[in-house]
Amino acid sequence: MNNVQITSQLPRSLPEAQGIPSAAISSFLHAMEEQELGLHSFMLLRHGAVVAEGWWSPYQPELQHSMYSLSKSFTSSAIGMAVAEGLLSLEDKVVSFFPGDAPADISPNLALMNISHLLMMGTGHTEDTMEHIMNNEDGNWVRAFLQLPVDKTPGTHFQYNSGASYMLSAILQKVSGLTLLEYLEPRLFVPLGIQHPTWGSCPRGITLGGFGLNITTENIAAFGQLYLQQGVWNNRQLLTKEWIAAATSKQISNDGGNPGDSSSDWSQGYGFQFWRCRHNVYRGDGAFGQFCIVMPEQDAVVAITSGSRDLQGIMNGVWEHLLPAMTTEIAVVDHDPAAATKLNVQLSQLSIQSPQITPSSVLEQTVSGNVYQLEANSLQLDRLAVVFNESVAELTLQGMSGEQKVSLGRGKWVESSANILDNTRNLIMSSFTWATADLLLLTLQFVETPFRYTIEVTFHESSIALKQLPDVSVSAKDLETVIVGHLV
Repeated sequence: MNNVQITSQLPRSLPEAQGIPSAAISSFLHAMEEQELGLHSFMLLRHGAVVAEGWWSPYQPELQHSMYSLSKSFTSSAIGMAVAEGLLSLEDKVVSFFPGDAPADISPNLALMNISHLLMMGTGHTEDTMEHIMNNEDGNWVRAFLQLPVDKTPGTHFQYNSGASYMLSAILQKVSGLTLLEYLEPRLFVPLGIQHPTWGSCPRGITLGGFGLNITTENIAAFGQLYLQQGVWNNRQLLTKEWIAAATSKQISNDGGNPGDSSSDWSQGYGFQFWRCRHNVYRGDGAFGQFCIVMPEQDAVVAITSGSRDLQGIMNGVWEHLLPAMTTEIAVVDHDPAAATKLNVQLSQLSIQSPQITPSSVLEQTVSGNVYQLEANSLQLDRLAVVFNESVAELTLQGMSGEQKVSLGRGKWVESSANILDNTRNLIMSSFTWATADLLLLTLQFVETPFRYTIEVTFHESSIALKQLPDVSVSAKDLETVIVGHLV
């Protein structure tokens, strides 16, 4: 393993110079596309250098991407730093930090719960606490967490629990006087060259911890390289070797009582907000395929963002195509000009194609600019209108976020910014096409998130039927069947 000196950008190298054939990377990329696994970006580091990187257009290198639960590994790192600074210890009891929010009758299991149990997802809860605490009416998520029953002895039962990660953030803020985001800024983000990270917070201003971090693909790669280098970055020990070892080792079994499943990377054990994998690999990961995969024996890191329904399929691709191509010793493999050229072309042409079925419809002149009042629906949309121009359509949606406008290219991506997804302003690349003479397809790619939405609009004489189809979804309301609208 090399402790590489790194500035604001990771060094670049040819794959063969770092002991991996270009053909192996091409094979991986081909498998990802053939299986339609929904990757948005990919970066491979070997011996501290980026040997391959690509973004599926319209995703771009400089755009931050939603990390979802990959955020947890950053929260874990903050706790490791706080331990090194003497702000807390892993044996500290959770209730000791919040005496005013603890229940009057503290159960024996709640009394036993300590910081290490939060880290290993072994709190003793039998279901994720996050939905419950987010729905707490007074916005006091800490109190809501502490009021929940703890059915099992802490440390004995694995239950994936984003509420536990939130509590780590709350404890850190309690002992440091800083939010998790503020705490990590000088200690982790600035040293790694992570610029302008954003991280959501609860109603009381505590960083979410379990999700909500937004950073770039290269930021993910740098974070993985830090762990690969045992916490050392440019001759500074940002995280102790002891913390790296503990966080990435198996702290609790997560096999559900069925040990020995060699085909799943979800049952190899869990560390401190890191997953153990097959092949002596560990990872941080987030919903829909946000990955920081660290391969110590290969001295390699794989960073991936995606909008995927098959996270195991993505990992299988890493094991099947990339891992076998990397020998454990440092070696240079013979340069293959044809394979290198193929890989470069492949990486430069990665894209998510905008749907192109029928470029136009005779209906366009008739329906252009019509305003449709939508019947009551769970998406809380009130009105819809589409104006068609020669190369662009302008979609206007009226809903809980007010009037929002999105430009859509005719069979090509066009950039907009609108407040549509999760009541947050997002950068959107959008296109439109016609599936039939009366069925309009509007495709909205939220390029700082895993999400792509297809809105089907079927036009009738004086009404429309609207259907929203997400590629991946976290909410049942996204799967709305049909919304009817009437011409105003």
